[in-house]
Amino acid sequence: MTFYSTARWPARVSLEGRYTRLDPLDAGAHAASLHDATCGPENAHLWQYLADGPFDSAEAFHDEIARKAAAHDAVFFAILDPSRRRPIGYASYMRIEPAHGVIEVGNVLFTPALQATTGATEAMYLMARHAFEDLGYRRYEWKCNALNAPSRAAALRLGFTFEGVFRQHMIVKGRSRDTAWFSMLDGEWPQRKVAFERWLDPGNFDEQGHQRATLSSFRE
Repeated sequence: MTFYSTARWPARVSLEGRYTRLDPLDAGAHAASLHDATCGPENAHLWQYLADGPFDSAEAFHDEIARKAAAHDAVFFAILDPSRRRPIGYASYMRIEPAHGVIEVGNVLFTPALQATTGATEAMYLMARHAFEDLGYRRYEWKCNALNAPSRAAALRLGFTFEGVFRQHMIVKGRSRDTAWFSMLDGEWPQRKVAFERWLDPGNFDEQGHQRATLSSFRE
């Protein structure tokens, strides 16, 4: 029989990568830039599957970022652009259960400037590595609205395993939500880590920044 030690609650630390850095979310430092990158009708789709937003004003958005930054049940990170100066997204650890070694990545907001970039993938790698290697978690979860095809595809691309759909799991913005569940386990992480690091290697990208090989190909 295997006995597990309790994992650690995540602290507000920075996670440094080659293409991006994750800093603890801070309303004063990050809200204005994030609001500018997510406001307007052209960005309404960014909020379709999130529990909050879009917001009526910059003040309302600032207040929500402040609430997230001070949350006791989740730990939020701002995802910075390659210059490390401008936030272009955020994500959080949530549903944190150290006694069971289970933690979820969620509340993920990628602005158009972050979507489909190397930094977006690296941000998810940095959070997974921190959860497994620094904090000692044994199960890393990804959940999304079952109708959210891009999120489901992203989970599979990142190396999560689809576990099924929980029907009528939640009510979000007044609508019933079926939730698709995905997970990555500590025993799987070493192979996932190798794939991430091979994909993120500068040699995997041509002069225009296009990948030479896909992330999934490094897991095969």
